Amino acid sequence: LGKLRILSKEPATKTVQSGDVFRFNARFSAKTFRVRIQSVSATKETDQQQEMTQMRLESDRKPQIEAAIVRVMKSRRVMEHNNLIVETTKQLTQRFTPLPADIKPRIESLIEREFLARDDENQRVYRYIA
Repeated sequence: LGKLRILSKEPATKTVQSGDVFRFNARFSAKTFRVRIQSVSATKETDQQQEMTQMRLESDRKPQIEAAIVRVMKSRRVMEHNNLIVETTKQLTQRFTPLPADIKPRIESLIEREFLARDDENQRVYRYIA
């Protein structure tokens, strides 16, 4: 018994070329409801495209990180640096896992824009300014 696939490819090779043709296999039948459709990966990104994608991703994440920091600080008002990093990471883990090195510049940016301020006595403590 051979494998019947939902799509048939001509020519029947493992690699995908630009001239290959895919057709629906009408003889396909499955006794179970579960159907596995294998995805065909498109062309791989070049180094320049990967760099551009990474830059776009970082620029999209900056406002999300800042918003999470502001939410945490709004609720807590005063917070130590490490606790702020942990709380911000917890809030963002559903979307992505930020690195502490990504969060620190966002904290500095919020300090410059006067959303946050460092405590006078302890530089590792932040205060929310509303």
